[in-house]
Formats: sequence, structure tokens, C-alpha cells
Amino acid sequence: MDDSSTDDDNASQTTEDDPQIPEHAPAPPPPPLADPPPQPQAGSVPAPREKPHYEPRHILNGHTMSISAVKFSPDGTLLASCGAENIVKIWSPFTGELIRNLTGHTAGLSDLSWSSDSVYLASASDDTTIRIWEVDTGLTHKQLKGHTKWVFCLNYNSTSTLLVSGACDGDIKIWDARKGRCVKTLHAHLDYVTAVHFNRESDLIVSCALDGLIRIWNTSTGQCLKTLAEDHNAICQQVQFSPNSKYILSTAHDSAIRLWDYKNHRCLKTYTGHANAKYCISACFSVTGGKWIVGGSEDHKVYIWDLQTREIVQVLEGHHDVVVAVATHPSQNMIATGSIDTDLSIRIWEDHNRHGHQTQGTTTRN
Repeated sequence: MDDSSTDDDNASQTTEDDPQIPEHAPAPPPPPLADPPPQPQAGSVPAPREKPHYEPRHILNGHTMSISAVKFSPDGTLLASCGAENIVKIWSPFTGELIRNLTGHTAGLSDLSWSSDSVYLASASDDTTIRIWEVDTGLTHKQLKGHTKWVFCLNYNSTSTLLVSGACDGDIKIWDARKGRCVKTLHAHLDYVTAVHFNRESDLIVSCALDGLIRIWNTSTGQCLKTLAEDHNAICQQVQFSPNSKYILSTAHDSAIRLWDYKNHRCLKTYTGHANAKYCISACFSVTGGKWIVGGSEDHKVYIWDLQTREIVQVLEGHHDVVVAVATHPSQNMIATGSIDTDLSIRIWEDHNRHGHQTQGTTTRN
């Protein structure tokens, strides 16, 4: 990339499958006997875009060491969290209650991924293993062994037949999730692999690492199809495909989140205003009530950007330390955030205004 931090606004102004209206479509004939519509006055400005109005709903306490990931189940009924202690916690996002702990790992955890049917949850641990949990029983369904270094990230494909994982030695492994068997090892990067993600069709995997590279892989062959290089001051730490798999969202240590047209090696949009120079901080898409980008920050806040305009449309305040983990609910206007060290809380935020409901206040769960 010649200039990965420069937005190419002429390349794409819409990033989802929105219906497009022709710019020069013929105007329909006016209805008979109707007065002509009032003409806009010169200099008038269009109505402002609607903004989100997220408010705190629950504070979940229980983690004793820094939180690393929060993930909603695909059916939206559960929230999973993990951190530097050896335990995965399962919560109700609607009541804020702790449902159960999943125990078995012997070292800290960095990432989680749900199966598409919300029955299983995979966890990545510093004990070099991956565990697949049967969430309802709290029991280990399978234990995947093969990595020789800390497992830092993982992701199920859309049918939950495959699991991809990345480790601190630069290797990526693709697993048969049903058999618990490694089917392919990619010597992918020269440093910590910090994120891996399948596209919607499961034929591509995107990865990033502390070597500064974003790479696209063919799932079947293991071939590296594309490499995107962030600026030398912008070491990538999180990456994921957009819901329609046409774009890639990445976070980097230059306090910028980027939206890539990976097929054409172009950075389309850059979202800034938050602080991210040290920690591996996540960001994600929100498409339930509007099209937003949601990201954590080292200034203890959560930022929400308009996906198209790049404007910061809301800042959520309440955490007392760095917000490293964020997740958006699959069907409701709900966000989960997790913090580290002096905070150790998970916060649930909801936007009721789009449904006409009233927020009932914040509850705290211990």
C-alpha cells in the first residue's frame, strides 16, 4: 500500500448491500390536482442522520484478572467472556446474571468463538490448547492440541465445520471442528498472530499479526492470496470481514480503524478519535439499528462511528480502565464491553429509543 491511511472516497460510499437509486432517474408524474411540492430554499441543508442513543443497562462483575474478549451467542441469548484467569464465564445479557463458569484451562485465555447454533463455544488459551465447550452442560466437548505456543485468536466458520486459530509463533491452524483434528498448518506470519476470521462463504481467511501484515488465505489450499501492509507506524492487531464479506475492518496501534476494499488493495475509510497505541483493542460492525463501527479505547471510553460518514456519533463512558473488548448483539441494539486491570467489569449498553422503550436504569451484578 502506498498510503494505507488515506481514504479513497471515490472508491465506495456504501459498504453494505443497500439499494442504489439512479442519479438521473426520470421523475414520476405529479398526481392529478395536487399542489406542486415546495421547493427547497437555496442553501438548505439535508436533515441530519439519526444517531444512536446507547445507555448503560448492566454492569457485570466477577472477573478477577484483565478481560480479553466478550462474545454474544449467535442466537443472542448468552454472552461469553474470558480473561487472564483460566475461566470462561457465561452470562445472560438481558438480566446481567452469571449463568455458569467453564473451567478446565490451565492458563489465561485470549479469545472466544461461538458455533453458529450457539451450542458450542471455543476458547483459545496460553496453555497452548483450544477447548470446545458444550455450553449448556459446562463440559469440555473436545480439546484441540497441536499449537506449541500460546493460542491468541480463533474463529468458527459459518457452518461451524471448521475452526481457525492463530498462535504467538506465527502459525495458523485450520481444524475439523467435529473431529477435533488439525487439517492444515500455515506458517503465516513472523510474529504473534493477533486475529483470524472466516468470510461468510468460508472459502477465505483473513489474518493479521504484529509483523504489520494483513493476509488473505484460501481455506482449501492454504495459499496466501493477498497481503495488505499497514504503515510502519500502524501495526495491525485486529481484523475481520464485514458481514457481507466485501470489506475488511482492521485496528492498529496508530489510533486508527480502517475499512479496506481488500480485492483492490485500497483503504476506503479511516475512523479516528479514540486512543490505541499500546493494547490489542477490538472493533466491530453494528448493523441492527444503524450502520456503525464500535471500538474500545485506551482513554477508558467506547466510540461509535457512522460507518459511511466516519463521524463519531456517540461516546460511551463508564469504564475506569482501558476498554479492550467490544461485541455487538446479533439482532438487538445492544453492545457489550470489557475492561482490564483496575476495572475488570463488563458493561451492557442498550439503545431503546429505536424501539420506543424506556431504559430502566443500570443494574450491577457481582
